[in-house]
Amino acid sequence: MVSRTNKFRGRCRTHGRGHKAGRGAGKRGGRGNAGLNKHKVMTRIKYMPNHWGMHGFNRKPSLRTVNVCCNVSDLEKMEADGDSINLTEMGIDKLLGSGQIKTALNITVGAASPRAVEKIESAGGSVSLDGGEEDSE
Repeated sequence: MVSRTNKFRGRCRTHGRGHKAGRGAGKRGGRGNAGLNKHKVMTRIKYMPNHWGMHGFNRKPSLRTVNVCCNVSDLEKMEADGDSINLTEMGIDKLLGSGQIKTALNITVGAASPRAVEKIESAGGSVSLDGGEEDSE
C-alpha cells in the first residue's frame, strides 16, 4: 500500500493540508501552552482552572523546625549491646510512638511523644529526655 505522503507527491504543494495548516504548529494554534491568555483562554478556564496563581501556604525556612524522627518499632533493630540506646548521639531528635516494642530499653532522646513514652514504659523500659520535654503528638 502506498503511503499518504507518496500518494500526494507531485500533485500539489500542500499535500492535502491546505496552505497554512502545513506550516509549523499553525493549525492547532501554537505548540504546548501557547495562547492560553489569548485565543485558548476558554480552554484554560475550563480545563486548567488552577494553572496560575499561588496555592497553599509556604512558611519561611527559618521559621520551620524539622526533626529527625524515629519510631518505637525501629528501636529493637537498633539495639546492639545492652539495654540502653542514646538516640541523640545517633542524630535522632524525636521519638514517635508508631509500632510495637516488647524489649525493655532505656532510651535517651531530645524529645518524645507521649504515646512513645507510654509504650516504652509499658514494656518495662524508660525514656530520659535531654534538653526537651514531652511533646504532644
